[in-house]
Parts: sequence; structure tokens; C-alpha cells
Amino acid sequence: MDGPLTVECSLFLLVSPVLPPLLHSSPVKRPLLALQPSLCLSTEDGIPRESSPFISNADTEQDSYYDGKNMALFEEEMDSNPMVSSLLNKLANYTNLTQGVVEHEEAENEEGNPQMGTFIGVYLPCMQNILGVILFLRLTWIVGTAGVLETFAIVFMCCSCTMLTAISMSAIATNGVVPAGGSYYMISRSLGPEFGGAVGLCFYLGTTFAGSMYILGTIEIFLTYIVPNAAIFAAEKKEDAAEAMLNNMRIYGTCCLLFMALVVFVGVKYVNKLALVFLSCVVLSILATYAGVIKTVIEPPDFPVCLLGNRSLENHDFDKCLKTEVFGNATVSTELWKLFCDSPFLNASCDEYFASNNVSEIQGIPGLLSGVISDNLWSNYGPTGMLVEKKGQPSLPAQDASRDGYLPYVFNDIATSFMLLVGIYFPSVTGIMAGSNRSGDLRDAQRSIPTGTILAIATTSFIYMSCVVLFGACIEGVVLRDKFGDSVKRNLVIGTLAWPSPWVIVIGSFFSCCGAGLQSLTGAPRLLQAIARDGIVPFLQVFGHGKANGEPTWALLLTAGICEIGILIASLDAVAPILSMFFLMCYLFVNLACAVQTLLRTPNWRPRFKFYHWTLSFLGMSLCLSLMFISSWYYALVAMLIAGCIYKYIEYRGAEKEWGDGIRGLSLNAARYALIRLEEAPPHTKNWRPQLLVLLNLDAELGVKHRRLLSFTTQLKAGKGLTIIGSVLEGTYMSKAAEAKRSEQNVKSAMLAEKTKGFCHVVASSNLRDGFSHLIQTAGLGGMKHNSVLMAWPTSWKHTQDSVSRRNFIETVRETTAAHQALLVAKNVDGFPGNQERLEGTIDVWWIVHDGGLLMLLPFLLRQHKVWRKCKMRLFTVAQLDDNSIQMKKDLQMFLYQLRLDAEVEVVEMHERDISAFTYEKTLVMEQRSQMLKQMQLSRTEREREAQLIHDRNTKSHATLNDKAGPVPDRVHMTWTKEKLIGERNRQREANVGVRDLFNMKPNQSNVRRMHTAVELNKAIGSKSRGAQLVLLNMPGPPKNKGGDENYMEFLEVLMEGLPRVLLVRGSGREVITIYS
Repeated sequence: MDGPLTVECSLFLLVSPVLPPLLHSSPVKRPLLALQPSLCLSTEDGIPRESSPFISNADTEQDSYYDGKNMALFEEEMDSNPMVSSLLNKLANYTNLTQGVVEHEEAENEEGNPQMGTFIGVYLPCMQNILGVILFLRLTWIVGTAGVLETFAIVFMCCSCTMLTAISMSAIATNGVVPAGGSYYMISRSLGPEFGGAVGLCFYLGTTFAGSMYILGTIEIFLTYIVPNAAIFAAEKKEDAAEAMLNNMRIYGTCCLLFMALVVFVGVKYVNKLALVFLSCVVLSILATYAGVIKTVIEPPDFPVCLLGNRSLENHDFDKCLKTEVFGNATVSTELWKLFCDSPFLNASCDEYFASNNVSEIQGIPGLLSGVISDNLWSNYGPTGMLVEKKGQPSLPAQDASRDGYLPYVFNDIATSFMLLVGIYFPSVTGIMAGSNRSGDLRDAQRSIPTGTILAIATTSFIYMSCVVLFGACIEGVVLRDKFGDSVKRNLVIGTLAWPSPWVIVIGSFFSCCGAGLQSLTGAPRLLQAIARDGIVPFLQVFGHGKANGEPTWALLLTAGICEIGILIASLDAVAPILSMFFLMCYLFVNLACAVQTLLRTPNWRPRFKFYHWTLSFLGMSLCLSLMFISSWYYALVAMLIAGCIYKYIEYRGAEKEWGDGIRGLSLNAARYALIRLEEAPPHTKNWRPQLLVLLNLDAELGVKHRRLLSFTTQLKAGKGLTIIGSVLEGTYMSKAAEAKRSEQNVKSAMLAEKTKGFCHVVASSNLRDGFSHLIQTAGLGGMKHNSVLMAWPTSWKHTQDSVSRRNFIETVRETTAAHQALLVAKNVDGFPGNQERLEGTIDVWWIVHDGGLLMLLPFLLRQHKVWRKCKMRLFTVAQLDDNSIQMKKDLQMFLYQLRLDAEVEVVEMHERDISAFTYEKTLVMEQRSQMLKQMQLSRTEREREAQLIHDRNTKSHATLNDKAGPVPDRVHMTWTKEKLIGERNRQREANVGVRDLFNMKPNQSNVRRMHTAVELNKAIGSKSRGAQLVLLNMPGPPKNKGGDENYMEFLEVLMEGLPRVLLVRGSGREVITIYS
């Protein structure tokens, strides 16, 4: 085919053929998808069936007729896998309300929640939350201080940050149903409980401090512009005015907070009903501002500003911008004269600058066409107390400027810089989450959230950017830099531009700030309640409770308490950077969540919003991080520290939530990449560490038999490297699946109790031997495979009649050797120390043969743990007759020095001694016992074989008789024949001869020599190391001939006899320790 290949995917829904006629006859009229709950019922004959919502109770006969016929092929799966109708019914009846939570509106109006569209549900709430206190109280001052160009850059950066965040948020919000909880739900389900809890609490703190900022804005408008005389603290001197204002803010702010908290406590419905009023105030204020700008083209408003030289003056206490005026023929001083001179007389002593410079009057609002924008393009940063001056105005400086602070000049109340203004401005672009927080009330959240949020940000960005340009083009620079409007008779600066009256802006901004404060006090407690009910931060669980209708009472109290902290700060300029940090942290992680999910390409990442890309999310994340450090690097570090502490706390307390988050997917990708890299080459000697496979035995109750083996693993590993705890159940997996899961849980509980970090794996196998063999071969993955096996010494090998434990142990030794893995065998493991013990003494290493250096590495690793930290290492080696013991000791000390190991060295001389009678006797007893066990085993095997033959013959004869339906025979024919009788007599005769030969046999010379070595080494070890806390010694390999397995166990038993704690070590043969760096 030349054209492109088109593939169509179709979904077929299989419906029973009896449903259509019943659908037409059903009196119930409802959509097909709104099905009633379908239950899997069981009939009298036990066959499960799917109850149909379309079949009425009267149609019982027809129901039973069709029962079990339509979907009989799938009837066994119906218990675990529901029919499609049941699934669709659950989706149709899905609710995102938390069980037990009943909103006020739903309690009073049974029609349920209104299903809002994009405009009412997302666009308007976002507009109301974004436009607010900073626009009305600080934007003019920011434009005057930073200049039009830099303010435009600030606005553009902040709006770009929120737009990029909104794109990422839209992708997350449209990737499935977002229940009530909004932004917190999105972040936590995308990045996991640790990030979710940390960022959720940051978002909560940001929302709470936003409430403080709005309340402070409300009080600032009230005390500065509406009722200035309502101040409780009045300043007698000008230098005390700032402190008095702060105290007034604290008193009135606390009263306002209590009132708002009471309103929220009484009922959220009042806040929601007033929301439209507050939004109307915002819209009217902005329209009044634009109308005022247009009016300045026709007729600029009259707001004169008085200048002394080039300095702007506060005109609270004078009406005329004159030093003197003429009444009749007399020249008299004005109110302005009295402010700068010590008396009203013309010969009074006046301030030097006042005397040297003339006063002049300029228009504060020259208008859009005045060209004043050219003067306002550039910045005017300065320290606290810097005078607000007009550039280009003639001025003669004074020699003494010490009294300037007591005169009615307009000053900078704080030191200004570009970074400070970024922190103050950023809260004005927050509030983009308002739509996602209402996701439960939206008719189509997946369509409304992206559209409404992005349109709201675009609209508000246009408003902010246009206001920056218009303010710079219409208002005089000295007025713009006058934060509180002192030079224009204490009018709100943006109000001087408004039409028809400044009071439109004052009243509108007052109610706007009130509404925003109420919204913050409403939203923050619900956010805290959502976090508390998730259970990921244990100490917050008390705040998940509330009134009977679900109102978060305790969370509201905590929110009011934190909000009071912001009010006690009392300065809007100081609170704004704090909440900027918390919001930027939240937005950063929204972008991170989207970027991680996009890059991982998880199958569940299928957002309906398609206009996103990981580069946009990464750019948004970088911009958030940059803005955090630009606005205030120390606040940024504190916010990150708080988030980090919460993250580590949730991680430490063990967040047992599995939300399919992106961080888990990122971990899986990183693990896959690391495993592939690890498999490329074996680890270098310098990177070698024991990666343990611990073979555990379980008791009859499926509990761990030797828990101290786990303690020893913890002490040896200290959480580093790989640890796999393996165990085996005898039987098939089909029959032992439940027991295997229970065993795994028991082992994990034991690992948790013993602080063993690793993985647990319980397998079912036909016998223990095969199970352990499978674990040794297959445990681990790729490059993360074990290189060492740790197991307990089989203490019952002598007592077991069939010697299963002995054979399992020796085969394990052989398999680890064949797999080039090290083997550690702990004897008397139940006597090993627990993790709470602290040992003092020595760890003695008996280095007989060199098989890779593991023997010397183990004490070093053990001493890293606090249990063994106070123990010293002693190294013993054995010298033969022709060895130079003194030189050996020196060489060994130098070798340990180069290995950077601290240990005492001792060379033990093993002289050639005659084999003692004790050794000879012990070897003889060992071989006699071995021979007897073999004969007993042979005899048992023959008896079992004979019994099996009889059983098979009887089974066959019964089957034949049953087929022929003949009479049952009155006796069973035995299978003895003459040949079998003769063979049995010969075997009995040989057995009797064998028993007699046991008492006449002589021991094998090779066994005698080995026993001699074991006895002599045991004597040497006992004399030197009987008081040691732990003895490590080389483990000899098993005989190549399997016939000597019993003797091998006996040799090891003699070698370790009388020693309290022993660790046998058999290296893998590869070097695991090096002298090189």
C-alpha cells in the first residue's frame, strides 16, 4: 500500500439479548449509564449470576429461565471481576465528597451542589483571588520605585511563572477525576505522600499568611484612607508615627481576624453569598481606574503636589503651597512657614533648606498625554529615610540635614531594591488554584479548569501590564513613590486616578480585601483538614475532625493562630515575601509533578489537556526557584528547610500510602537504569562489599527460627548494599500460596523489629534443598545480585535420623562454591548479640588460608556498628615447621598497615606432633557411626521399595476386579518369589557380617590426619580465643567424594567445639580487599 496505514480501535460492549425487549417494557425511565447497583447474586444451585436492573420482580420465571445461560462462560470470574454494567454503574454514581462531610448548602438545600460552568466556577473565582490588595495598595509605589521598565519585567516574570504553572496544573487536573482537595490532591497523587505532605503544608501556610496580608491591607485602607481618626495609638512626634501605626494595625487586625473567623465558623454559606459582592467591588474599581485614565486625556483631575526645591512635601497640615502670602498690604507667613520655622514671624529662624529653596506646585496627575512616562521609565531605589525628590527640579542642598527626619518631607519608609519588590509583588498573581479547589462543584472539571484558569491569568496579566504602563504615563513620579499618598492629602494614589471619585477605589479595595481574607480563612482550614484526613502527617490528625456537618473547627483555630502571627508582624511589606515563598514552593512542585509524569511516560498519564510539554514545566519550575531566591534568599532557604523537615518526618514515620505517584515511577526508572549500568561490568575490588542472601528457617508457626541472624545481618550491613532474606516452604505454590504470603509478612515484621533493611522472598518448593538452590541461583536482579550467603549452622544434623539437614547444608556449601559466592556460617547464632547490646573485648580472626581477604574485611565492617565498635581486632595465623614466625609477623603487620586495618597480630606455631590416641579413637568412632548410618539407610530404602511394590500390586488387582465387577478376593496375594526369598536371605547375611565388621574395622588414614588437624587447631583456638566475643575462621571445603559428607560435618564440629560464637567464612576466591587507593 502506498498510503498511510490507518488503525482504528473499537470498543465492543457485550449485552445480553434479553435486555432490549425488557428495556422497552420497563416503566423506569433513566439513562442507560445510570444503572442501579448490580450485585452478584447466588441462586439456590450455587451458580452466581448478575442481577439485572431491568428485570422486575414480577418476571421471576423469565429471570430463572435465562439464569446462567447468557454469561455462563464467565460465571466463575464474576466474584472478582464485575460485569461491565456494574462497572459503568459505579462510575455513573461516583461521588468525590468525603464520607461524612456535608456542606452547609447541601444540608439546607436538598437539591445538592450546583453544577457550575467555566465562567462562574473557575474564571470569576480566579479573577477575584488574583486581583486584590497589591494592585490597589502597592502597584503604584512599585512602578514609581522600580520604574516602568523594571516593573514591567517583574510583572512579566511573575505572570509567566503562573501561566506556566497553570499549563502544568491543567495537564494534571485533566488526567483523571480530581476530587475535592484541588491542588493538594494533585501534588500528593503525582509526587507521593512525602512531597504531597510537605508541599500541601507549604500551600496551607501560604494561604494562611495570605489571610494575614489581606487583613493587614483591610486595616491599612481603613486607618489610612477611610477613618484616620480611629487610631488608638497616636504619635506625638513624626518619628514615632511608624511605630504607632504598627501598633494600630496589630490591635485592629486582631479584632478583624476574630470577626472573620467567627463569620467562617458560623457558616461558609455567608462567605459564598458575599463572594459576588466582593467580586463586583474588584471589577468596579478596575473599571473606575480605566475610566479615570481615559478622562485624563480630556481633563486631568486636580491633585496638586507641593515641592520645596525638588523635595515632595506632606500636605496634611497646610492648604496653600506658599511660604508667605499678602493680606492687604501686609505679608504674613503661611501654615507651611510654621512647619519649618520656629515662629510665625518673618524674622524667625528657619530650616536652612527651607530658606535656600523656593516652593512650587505641580500636578500629581498630569495625564496620559503629558509625556511624564519618560521620567518614570527608570528606577529610584534607595535606603530607608531617603527623601522623595523630583528629578530636574532646581534645588540648593543644605549643609545640615540632621533635622530632615522631623520635617514634613515624604520619605522611603523601607529600603527598596529590585529583589524586595519582586517578593512584595508576587502575591498579586497568586490565586490561580481557586478553580481547581472547586473541582467538586464543576459540571465538567476537565474542561473548565484549564480554560477558566488560563483565561483568568491572561486577563489579569493584561490588567497588570496595562496598569504598569498607564500608571507610569499618567501619574507624576513623586506621587508614584509616595506609598501612602501623603503628598496628595492622604488619598489612595490609585484613587487619584479613578473616575468619578477616589472613594470608588477606596471602598472597592476595602471590600475586596475583606472578601479575600474571608476566602483565605475559609480555604486554609479545609486544606489542612484534607491533609489531616489523609493520615500522612500523624501529629495533624486531630485537625481532621470538626463539627457534625464536617466544618473543620480545630483546623480553623490553628489557622487563626498562624494568621495572628502575620498580623503581629503588622507590615504588609514584610508579610508579602513570606507567603510568596510558600506559594512559589507549591507552584514549583506542580511544575515538577507535570515534568516527571511527562518524562516517565507512565501508561496512566493521559491528560485531556494537550497543550503542555515537559520543557514548559521545567521552565516554570526554574522560574519559581529563581523568583524564590531573587525575592529573598534567606526566606527561600527557610521555606525549603521547613518543606525538607516535613518530608523527612513523613518519610521517617513511614507514609504507608501508595498513590501511584510519579516519584515512585522515577525511582523505578532510575533503578532500571542503574541495574543496566551495573550489569555492564563486575564491581571493582574497591567497590566490593558483601551483598547478602540470608537463608532463614521457619518454625511450625511460620515464624522466624533464628532472629539473631537478622540482628547479625543488620550489624554487618548497617543499611548499606543489598540484603535479601530468603526462606523456603515445602510444597507446591498452589497449595502454599497463602502460607507463603503469611510467612513473608512474619519475616518482614522480624526485619522491622531487628532494623534489617532489605528485601524478603519466600518461595514454595517440593523440598528445602531445591528451594534454597533456586534462591542461590536466582535471587537478585541484574547487577544487584548477592555475592555472599549467610546461614545458621545446622545444630540438629547429628540428631536427624534421615540426615536431611546435613545433606542440605553440604549441598549449599557446594553450590555457593560453584556459583563463586562467599559463604558465612554462624554457629550458636541464638547467642549472638542483639542490636541493643554493647560488646567489649576482641574479634579474633584465624587466617589459615587466603581465599580473597573476606576474613579480614568482615571485622572492619562489624566494627562500624555500635554493637561491636568497642571490640578490638586480633589476627592469628598458623606457622608450619619450616616457616619463619618472626618474619611472618612483620610481614603481616606491614600488610595490615597497607590495608589500613588496626589489629594485633600473632603467629601460632603448629609443630608436628604424633597423632594422639584420642584423635585415633575419635576418627574410629566417627567412621563406625557413618557406616552404621549407611547400612540403616540401605535397609530402610529396601523396606520402602518393597512396601511400594505391594501397594502397586494391590492397587492394580483392585482396579482389574472393579472393571470386571467380580467378587472381592478374601485374601491378598504377596509378591514373594523363590528368587526374592534367596536374595533377602543373602542381604540379611551380609548385614550381619557388616555389623560384625564394624568392630574389627580400622580408620582411614586420610580421615585420621584431618581429625588430627581439627583437634590441634581447636586446641590452639581454644587456648587463645576462648574469651573472644567472636571467632572468625576459614571454613574448609567439603570432600569432592560425596561419600565422606558425614565425616566433613564431624570435622567442622570438632574444629568449633567449645567456642561460644563462631563465624565460619568461605571466600569466593576473588579479591575483596586491596592495599591500593
